[in-house]
Amino acid sequence: MKKLFFYPFLFLALFNLLACAQQDKKGTMTVKELSEEFGKDSSLVLLDVRTVEELTGPLGHVEGIINIPLQEIKERIHELDKYKDKKIAVICRSGNRSGAATGILKASGFNAVNVEGGMIEYRKEGLK
Repeated sequence: MKKLFFYPFLFLALFNLLACAQQDKKGTMTVKELSEEFGKDSSLVLLDVRTVEELTGPLGHVEGIINIPLQEIKERIHELDKYKDKKIAVICRSGNRSGAATGILKASGFNAVNVEGGMIEYRKEGLK
């Protein structure tokens, strides 16, 4: 009887594992992909969700960004309405805040992707 009880849990665990493994990375992009796409695709929008102070800090910022800090994104999301038909790459320092912002944007109907590793990875790769 104990074995019968165990099998449904085993099945669910395997199903979840396979489902996670099958997920694609449509919701993210690497900094290299960002650099390549931003350079050739003029319709790509880059949204930096760091604070204004961080933009002038040691990691700097990428020219041509739109800056809306994560803590203001819900109140200021209407500022992005003109970009609803474009792909929005969301970046922050490390990728955590931009992940949260990407979720908010997607829930509001935007085509948003999180830039993995953020500006730390961007600078580490030596990108300008």
